Amino acid sequence: MASKKREVQLQSVVNSQNLWDEMLLNKGLTVIDVYQAWCGPCKAVQSLFRKLKNELNEDEILHFVVAEADNIVTLQPFRDKCEPVFLFSLNGKIIAKIQGANAPLINRKVITLIDEERKIVAGEMDRPQYVEIPLVDAMDEEYGEVQYESAAEVYNMAIIKPDAVLMRKNIEVREKIAKEGFVIEIQENLILPEEVVREFYTHIADQPDFEEFVFSMTNGLSCVLIVSQEDSEVIQEETLPKTDTEEEPGVLEEPHVRFAPVMIKKKRDSLQDYMDRQHMSDYCDVEDDAVKVSKFIDILFPDFKTMKSTNVQTTLALLHPDICEEEKDDVLNVIHNEGFTILMQRQIILSEEEARTVCKIHENEEYFDNLIGHMTSNHSYVLALRRENGVEYWKTLIGPKTIEEAYASHPQSLCVQFASGNFPTNQFYGSSSKAAAEKEIAHFFPPQSTLALIKPHVTHEKRMEILKTIKEAGFELTLMKEMHLTPEHANKIYFKITGKDFYKNVLEVLSLGTSLVMVLTKWNAVAEWRRMVGPVDPEEAKLLSPESLRAKYGLDILRNAVHGASNFSEASEIISNMFTEGNPED
Repeated sequence: MASKKREVQLQSVVNSQNLWDEMLLNKGLTVIDVYQAWCGPCKAVQSLFRKLKNELNEDEILHFVVAEADNIVTLQPFRDKCEPVFLFSLNGKIIAKIQGANAPLINRKVITLIDEERKIVAGEMDRPQYVEIPLVDAMDEEYGEVQYESAAEVYNMAIIKPDAVLMRKNIEVREKIAKEGFVIEIQENLILPEEVVREFYTHIADQPDFEEFVFSMTNGLSCVLIVSQEDSEVIQEETLPKTDTEEEPGVLEEPHVRFAPVMIKKKRDSLQDYMDRQHMSDYCDVEDDAVKVSKFIDILFPDFKTMKSTNVQTTLALLHPDICEEEKDDVLNVIHNEGFTILMQRQIILSEEEARTVCKIHENEEYFDNLIGHMTSNHSYVLALRRENGVEYWKTLIGPKTIEEAYASHPQSLCVQFASGNFPTNQFYGSSSKAAAEKEIAHFFPPQSTLALIKPHVTHEKRMEILKTIKEAGFELTLMKEMHLTPEHANKIYFKITGKDFYKNVLEVLSLGTSLVMVLTKWNAVAEWRRMVGPVDPEEAKLLSPESLRAKYGLDILRNAVHGASNFSEASEIISNMFTEGNPED
């Protein structure tokens, strides 16, 4: 009996046209499970709805409804249909439809729309002008293409070839397609497996130089983009043509007269069409077959679909000075126990601007200036955290902005557990949205590039192992080229030791074959790469840092497998010399 009561509370029942019309007056988002009396509502998604209701904690703007199509005139198109249908009503307007009990897609749609509502309320974005979708079935009515969420999201895959990556064309492509309205789900530089290259380029397999092409693609660094498209149509503004009168000389337009712009809908270019129009097809190839792209994603990015369906997010978390000094370890244990992965962490004294941003919600309080002084005089602790629904989960975990509010509404929150007597404020901060988290993480953990080298004696198999370790450590493989290091090239990398007696031995080792020269990027990259590399002598490395690359792959002090820049200044100089844009050697 208790279980039945909870289900009624979770989803309101709408079984008449009057109740349907009343439901459309709901503020915010209403998720509607449309059902027929003979089969009942979809039970498969009820646990998802309960989870969303509890985690998002937005009862004012998030509602769940079951609507019986048999008794509601508006829902007549859905009668006698056996497949579940979910409608999304935003402030009384039906803006999306999902056919089938696709829980990951429903989950993502709800979270996206609620995030938008929060940003709108916070003044971070303007309300999008959604077009209300028709409810008729496109298979039965000649109504044109119905806009609804497909049960399986469709992706395109683009490969930017190695030569173009060396010329930084991947940056240009990314910026252009994002500006055009495409969504870049994944962007990663990697060495493509041979099976992927042959399958992706099967249409040119009969060309005489195909084997040479495969070799170049599997030995250079390509950039792979997985791209989706949120809207198949785009609304464009067109100006009215001038009349004959307007073109006559001497006839002045009345300054107070303004004509309303003409807004028309146009079908958005496919990714391939856009590439062709922008003359990017020479160095960027597109696959738009959904089945093939899905297969490539499974091979290259096996975690992507799981992370997408579970809405894994990264957020910024900040511990105020009192917590950082006295109870940081206890908080880190809580973070771990709550299922977060700590991607990056650092101790920092905030600038005044940073402190004012973090404490903005208290700016009208009389203690604000003292709070800012405290934040800018002592160490805070900043972390990048990842888990399912990470942004909202962290915000819920830390609780409201003041201790008093937390005791009243969230007594189990971190705000209450780690309440401090210095200020009546929450001692924790979290990003307000996914977009804010991305900006804040980039600010507090700015990416840095370093120069890395894999030496000639390392076999191809061991190189692949090292590259895998680099990826697992969170580095982005930004640039790479395989080359025979002549003395001229080596001097650019080892310029600090060219005058040493042993340098001729270094040149001899480098002359034995090709080296892999790379630019690796992540926060604190120089120090992180040097830590991974380990001591210069592999024997010493085995004792002091047995998991380091030199301990695992080094043979002796000269053939020690890998090399890295000593500091950021050195790294910048070498990268500039070795990867000059427009360099004919590349």
